[in-house]
Amino acid sequence: MTMAAATVTASLIASRLSYASSSTFACPRRYSAAVLCFARLRRPPSAPAFRRRLGRMGHSTAAAAAAAATTRATLGLTKPDAVEIPQIAFAARELDFVEWKGDILAVAVSEKDLKKDSDSKFENLVLKRLDEKLGGLLAEASTEEDFTGKSGQSTVLRLPGLGFKRLGLLGLGSPSSSVTAYQGIGEAVAAVAKAAQASNAAVCLASLDGMSEEAKLHAASAIASGTVLGVYEDNRFKSESKKPLLKTVDIIGFGSGSQVDQKLKYATDVCSGVIFGKELVNAPANVLTPGVMAEEASKIATLYSDVFTVTILDAEQCKELKMGSYLGVAAASSNPPHFIHLCYKPSSGDVKRKLAIVGKGLTFDSGGYNIKTGPGCLIELMKFDMGGAAATLGAAKALGEIKPPGVEVHFIVAACENMISGTGMRPGDIVTASNGKTIEVNNTDAEGRLTLADALIYACNQGIEKVVDLATLTGACVVALGPSIAGFFSPNDDLAKEIVAASEATGEKFWRMPLEDSYWESMKSGVADMVNTGGRQGGAITAALFLKQFVDEKVQWLHIDMAGPVWNDKKRAATGFGVSTLIEWHSGRVMEKVEEGGEGFFAGRDGGLFCFNKRKPGGSLQLLAEGKPRQKDAEKRAVAAAAAAATEGCKTMVMKMEMRRLRG
Repeated sequence: MTMAAATVTASLIASRLSYASSSTFACPRRYSAAVLCFARLRRPPSAPAFRRRLGRMGHSTAAAAAAAATTRATLGLTKPDAVEIPQIAFAARELDFVEWKGDILAVAVSEKDLKKDSDSKFENLVLKRLDEKLGGLLAEASTEEDFTGKSGQSTVLRLPGLGFKRLGLLGLGSPSSSVTAYQGIGEAVAAVAKAAQASNAAVCLASLDGMSEEAKLHAASAIASGTVLGVYEDNRFKSESKKPLLKTVDIIGFGSGSQVDQKLKYATDVCSGVIFGKELVNAPANVLTPGVMAEEASKIATLYSDVFTVTILDAEQCKELKMGSYLGVAAASSNPPHFIHLCYKPSSGDVKRKLAIVGKGLTFDSGGYNIKTGPGCLIELMKFDMGGAAATLGAAKALGEIKPPGVEVHFIVAACENMISGTGMRPGDIVTASNGKTIEVNNTDAEGRLTLADALIYACNQGIEKVVDLATLTGACVVALGPSIAGFFSPNDDLAKEIVAASEATGEKFWRMPLEDSYWESMKSGVADMVNTGGRQGGAITAALFLKQFVDEKVQWLHIDMAGPVWNDKKRAATGFGVSTLIEWHSGRVMEKVEEGGEGFFAGRDGGLFCFNKRKPGGSLQLLAEGKPRQKDAEKRAVAAAAAAATEGCKTMVMKMEMRRLRG
């Protein structure tokens, strides 16, 4: 038995949101919105001069930020309680599951696994052994409880006198190798453990047929992450809450050793970032102000000071950088804006890639003078308009735990509120972004793109190669894709493939949308370079085209519109969407490893899993777990093409071409 170094504790989530009060950073003086909005500003300095200017201004550390802060009572006197985070330790074990001892043994069962022979005995060997140990009780109970193995079904049997006190059957539906299926197993384990008030549990599959060791490794990781997120509840704002009891989970039959230990540790590190992102979004606007968000970013830099530095720019510093578009949005609020720049750089080794993540950070969006009114406007949920920033900072926190080598990542958030006041931006105003482009504001409720404009310009001045922005940007994207899928836009196919591969490895749902250049016609202004909205038709596309105007042509760019999946209406809580995909991309676990000559793990759209290893003689591309039947021939062609290419010294190129074709 090998104990996995995979514990989700306060040590992993050490910088938990703990707002003793709502704090803001003091501004030197009130900035003039009128000057920023109507003065034609010069173009920004070159990238080296830009960085020198930042150097002269100085990087605001957490200590400096705290010294400059002014503290005041939170509106409504709301203060989140310090909630104890449960410790969940995972152990990957190879043992006879029938002999396991503990509170609850959970067995994941597909509809196929429940098939019985002519004597009403299970044909599946795992279920058959369990049924024999229970004297036929399992077969009888599954019939009486009408348990058919459908996805989402579960039943728990109390078994006094045996090694395990309860046996839980978890429905899988059809046999599946997808990440989401295994995450669902973990969530079901958490649910039955909560119901049984269990402090320890074990989980296994009724059938592991056809799964390679590599596929088992990824399945174990997905089960662990599903369990952690299933146990977690955000009870900080409730007067009473129950403490989760689950402390240990044994994962049986998925292998053991250092590889699985590392995989489970990775899963729990990512979960720490997802939970942090959830808490940021769940926090109401009277608690999470732009200043408090800046404080939380500073805490990350302090906690992981070996790999992070932080810069917090106030309104005056943003004015020096000519961020008129961002400051125009922030002008109406009594909570001043804070421009956040976290930089991750490994403590040792060469940096091979420079990336940036830009997150929309509207801690509240009233709509401004184009105020959100009427049914469906969701103004009461506009605390989630910083979901992109939450994903950005959540990914930063997880990266601080994982510490991947060879990559420098800039996490950037232009945090502010979109409010209404006498100093606020009005419909018809013209603002000037830091690249000199002018924008006629024909709708103050299309404010997120205005803040992202200056943030993207700033990101491109950091010497990066690629930038991804995330934003709860348009209702149009939700109408197109529904509440569970994020749309993404990119003029760069290679970057799009990387994000797709990363998302499929994590189970988060993305769909590529078109960047139709002809739609830009609707974004033209008679008095400025552009307007900020182009009408109702194709709203998500025109929003993406707007952002494109502020990205350096030499930088690969991808925009994610996550307005739908940021929030779970059924649970009335944040989802933490985006964090795990960003981490998968940051840490180079998909695609890039092939180029560097190591091992690569690939997830096909249908759920098929691939592993490429250039270290083996001649290289190899292995199909780990098959997907839908209609894809099998195409997958086999990809395997054959890569194998043939290995002898010709061009395996990477052919593999990329084949994978691109498979993904459409």
